[in-house]
Amino acid sequence: MKMVFGFPVPIILAILVNEVANRFYRKYVQSIIYLPHFLSWVVIAGIWIGLLNPSEGAINLISNIFGASSIDYMTSKDHIRWVFVVSEIWRSAGWDSIIYLAAIMKISPGLYEAAKIDGANRLQSMLYITLPQLYGTIVTVFILNLGFFMSAGFDQVFNMMNDSVISVVDILDTYVYRIGIVNGQFAYSTAASLFKGVIGIFLILGTHFTSKKVTGNGLW
Repeated sequence: MKMVFGFPVPIILAILVNEVANRFYRKYVQSIIYLPHFLSWVVIAGIWIGLLNPSEGAINLISNIFGASSIDYMTSKDHIRWVFVVSEIWRSAGWDSIIYLAAIMKISPGLYEAAKIDGANRLQSMLYITLPQLYGTIVTVFILNLGFFMSAGFDQVFNMMNDSVISVVDILDTYVYRIGIVNGQFAYSTAASLFKGVIGIFLILGTHFTSKKVTGNGLW
């Protein structure tokens, strides 16, 4: 879910930030969206647990104003995965957008000037100039991210999960932690970690060669 819903957000965010004309306001926006990245998951977990508190959390208080009943998101098996996805996007999207902003800076201004002369508006410039120019960067980042497909974020899951939702949010890293650190089965946990690494390598290589064959772009 994080790959599907989280991967496009930094791309969209970078394009939107680049379209902000006021330089001072753009730097202000960038500072705000980068800030969550520097918070530890212990702090972020506390923030989200407070926001989603069923009795005093801001989210449920706003929902109550519109007549909706309170939901204990942190113990709901139907909602907890979405909490993880949204909190991950909130923390990482701004920081991850830096690489796309850097790629946008390399695009020749002449392309935008030519498009403007031809009558293209800002949306058309984004769709037909900015996005195509970002294609190589997007492919590279996607392939690299697939290497972490088996790592769904130990710090986040460990700090935000509880016994009520462990059956739906438990990941390989937390499983390895329990069997290795808690239960002392070091050999078994090492094998599980090695399995994760091997799968990650195969995902990267498979995606690279597939992308290279289909599109001509890859990691190398």
